[in-house]
Amino acid sequence: MKPLTFTSSLEVYDSLEELSRDVQDLMLEAFKARDTAYAPYSKFSVGAAILLENGETVIGSNQENASYPSGLCAERTAFFFAGAKHPEMEMKKVAISAKSLQRLIESPVPPCGACRQAMVEYEVKQAAPIELYFMGEAGKVARAKSVQDLLPFIFDNSCM
Repeated sequence: MKPLTFTSSLEVYDSLEELSRDVQDLMLEAFKARDTAYAPYSKFSVGAAILLENGETVIGSNQENASYPSGLCAERTAFFFAGAKHPEMEMKKVAISAKSLQRLIESPVPPCGACRQAMVEYEVKQAAPIELYFMGEAGKVARAKSVQDLLPFIFDNSCM
């Protein structure tokens, strides 16, 4: 038996203002996307904004359905749209923001496991890391240098 150890590293900032202007602008796009969420069941809106290598920003918001498994998270909405519209374009950064109608969220809200798996697929495809910035409605912002920092033991095409 040989132990296998994984480590992940995140940076946490006290506020969005501590980050570069381009990241602040990207997060503002995530805020706008969050405001387009269709979340009548969970009352939990999420927005995602992806900065592509050509400077274009692609957004997504969560879209719920009365048949819960039929909805889609903001991150996958944005990633799948970017993949469909710009299949060869590298994704550089993604900003994610979550807001609840029931309470103020001031701590970072990371992507769910399904979104992490979908995002890592694109990171592997482009053979370059995608930076992630995620937060609640206000307050602290977390930064991961790569999707693999959030999903260190990835399942990808090398497993097949």
